[in-house]
Amino acid sequence: MTTWITICDSCKRDGWEDSGAAETDGARLAECVERLAPKGDVRVRRHTCLMGCGKGCNVAIQAEGKLCYTLGGFEPDADSAEAILAYAALHSESETGQVPYRQWPQGVKGHFVTRHPPLPKP
Repeated sequence: MTTWITICDSCKRDGWEDSGAAETDGARLAECVERLAPKGDVRVRRHTCLMGCGKGCNVAIQAEGKLCYTLGGFEPDADSAEAILAYAALHSESETGQVPYRQWPQGVKGHFVTRHPPLPKP
């Protein structure tokens, strides 16, 4: 089953307007994740606005029939990308999507915003 990392490509962290950056912070994070993502059961996609503007850079980690997590407040860099990918791999391996805290990569701790139950089967 595929676990999806959905990255908000329109996220702008505090101070972005004054940074002179050509790309949004979310687009920069998406580029890092896409560049480092292995082929396999974890896939990456972009979406414009996950409505978590107060915690930009936002990502959602989700798979059919599993718990979905929204995380935010990341730096748009390779360290954040590696932590997101490592957590998504653990999510993919989990039957329910829940990953025990002791297994969380350090780089995702403190970044969880919401957890959503899986959608019911029709």
